[in-house]
Amino acid sequence: MAGKAAGAGGTGILLVTANVGSLFDDPENLQKSWLREFYQIVHTHKPHFMALHCQEFGGKNYEASMSHVDKFVKELLSSDAMKEYNRARVYLDENYKSQEHFTALGSFYFLHESLKNIYQFDFKAKKYKKVTGKEIYSDTLESTPMLEKEKFPQEYFPECKWSRKGFLRTRWCISDCAFDLVNIHLFHDASNLIAWETSPSVYSGIRHKALGYVLDRIIDQRFEKVSYFVFGDFNFRLDSRSVVETLCTKATMQTIRAADSNEVVKLIFRESDNDRKVMLQLEKKLFDYFNQEVFRDNNGTALLEFDKELSVFKDKLYELDISFPPSYPYSEDSSQGRQYMNTRCPAWCDRILMSPSAKELILRSENDEKIVTYDNIGPNVCMGDHKPVFLSFRIAPGAGKPSAHLHKCCVVQ
Repeated sequence: MAGKAAGAGGTGILLVTANVGSLFDDPENLQKSWLREFYQIVHTHKPHFMALHCQEFGGKNYEASMSHVDKFVKELLSSDAMKEYNRARVYLDENYKSQEHFTALGSFYFLHESLKNIYQFDFKAKKYKKVTGKEIYSDTLESTPMLEKEKFPQEYFPECKWSRKGFLRTRWCISDCAFDLVNIHLFHDASNLIAWETSPSVYSGIRHKALGYVLDRIIDQRFEKVSYFVFGDFNFRLDSRSVVETLCTKATMQTIRAADSNEVVKLIFRESDNDRKVMLQLEKKLFDYFNQEVFRDNNGTALLEFDKELSVFKDKLYELDISFPPSYPYSEDSSQGRQYMNTRCPAWCDRILMSPSAKELILRSENDEKIVTYDNIGPNVCMGDHKPVFLSFRIAPGAGKPSAHLHKCCVVQ
């Protein structure tokens, strides 16, 4: 299996990001199909090293979901589909009683039995340690030296009384090649109406600030600089004003205000002719466009021109071309695998980004373009309100060797 592809062909890497909140709100209907689709990706790509970054792990009501959490973790670690992965590290932020620290992030790392000489960085001791066995860390991750975790300050998103948004960072060394893997969850759009008012939206600015903070932490002076992959739920949204203006070019807008406060509570866009047909209704948590196919046709790529939030970081973060539909907000009805909910404008919230040096690590083959794949999981199956997104690639043999002396992976325990 994966072992045969090691050596001359490079080390197979699979990175997956998944906002899994829905799975714990309706575990009976969603978890089995979610895991089946995930295992299919593992079987297809046969990675040597696999990272699964989860956000909203445990769902909205963590306390009530704890038994489902344990079952999900146990299934991932002991299933037949994962039997060739004989080493694992699991980091679960389960400390839901700590408002100051709780992020609901879950990071899973799996190592194939054929993979030799893999090390993980101890941030406290500032040295790499060989990875053996399977270990789960949960509850208070703040005291775990093998990671860095931080929740964003409350002032970043003052209109939300209690947020779980933050990041979790680990560092790895495989075949003399060192890199950081950062699990991230950025702030959402609290109101469609506020997002529509300005371009770029106030929420976009909040996400920029938080992501900039994370990148500054990754490349600060405390540790050696290495390549990095940042993947998670960035909550990147399409530029609302531009999207609405494009979708409703020939429409007239009706504004509905609350009787008591005169506050705008709804916008209705109607066709100028055609019996004044309603094209779009916009409320705080309603984005009801009459033709959902626009988000699915050709994977929705006509809308990518409105996906602008990453452009601020164009010198720091690179992304492969997107060729899959917006990853959010899908229906949570288990019989509706391709349907979007009409709560938000569909957007590519779930992404896998990398530093310029990480881009250079990825082995590209002129003869086989499919050696690098950036796609979603379960396109026709209900996976919850987010479709997981994955990146499969190979690290070229010797890719990290020129700088191997910097991190001395292979001379520590």
